[in-house]
Amino acid sequence: MSTNKPMPMPTAISAPFWDGLKEGRLTIPHCKSCGHWIFFPRRHCDKCWSQDLEWKEVKGAGTLYTYTLTRVPTLPDFADEMPQKLAVVELDEGVRINTTLVGMDESEIKVGMRVKPVFDTAHSDGTVLLRFTAADNDFPAHIDSTPAALAAASAAQADAAAAAVSKRQVRFDDEAAMKALVSDTYSDWSNQIVVDQELINEFAQLSGDDYWIHTDPERARAQSPFGGTIAHGALVQVLQSRLRVALDFEVVGFNNMVNYGSDRLRFPAPVPAGSRIHARTRVKAVEKLPKGMQMTLEIVTHVVGNERPSVINDLVILYM
Repeated sequence: MSTNKPMPMPTAISAPFWDGLKEGRLTIPHCKSCGHWIFFPRRHCDKCWSQDLEWKEVKGAGTLYTYTLTRVPTLPDFADEMPQKLAVVELDEGVRINTTLVGMDESEIKVGMRVKPVFDTAHSDGTVLLRFTAADNDFPAHIDSTPAALAAASAAQADAAAAAVSKRQVRFDDEAAMKALVSDTYSDWSNQIVVDQELINEFAQLSGDDYWIHTDPERARAQSPFGGTIAHGALVQVLQSRLRVALDFEVVGFNNMVNYGSDRLRFPAPVPAGSRIHARTRVKAVEKLPKGMQMTLEIVTHVVGNERPSVINDLVILYM
């Protein structure tokens, strides 16, 4: 999830709804004159036109009225949510709420199925979004999908995966064994890290590249074709050192290992501020040189959910 995703803007009329979600409660307006439940929030009853309304808490139980699956993000920031399971849920009180479904495979979704609410902390400012899952689903009632929380969970999973990998040792001077590592198949994905505006600003100050498309969110939202600020390509490349890829081999027996540079470095797609990135790699080439054995690792870094890579780096390593 990117921190550039549009968040709800509560109004004087709708604020009780959003405040309730932050407390883990679903509240909707109720007409004290005729007993009618009302949604979306408004100043009057849409049945009897009375303005004598009160906010009341409901359980959130209901049925799935309709849904659709979206596979093309409306904004690049939503790429990590594809496919989105957009839905309309009819609460037992009779009102219908636009929402998204979570914790369910596509094959499990059926119109008319019973659902229950999920309170999703979606932004670091505490904004909570109302989502739904199957009523019989063993899914948490409260989740945290902020970029930082998702990145932390990814790091824990990556550490566990790395610990479970049984690595084979390959001597750097065994030319046949080293060349056998060359493959067209990429590794599993690394952990994820968040490229937020603070990190971008720190890199801009360090590098001296303070171009507005990186450092001025207000101007970037108005003028940038990306709808907001983006990270420097060089920053994303540097961050590859923080992305832990679980390789199934370990090169051993060398006295020294040198980062020899890059044969190819490309920045095909932007990284919007607030995005999560991850990487995978493959051994692209191995060559025996008079100085030692040279390995080329192709490292591709993507915004989570985006098929197009943001950085392609053919990293050259010399084992001596």
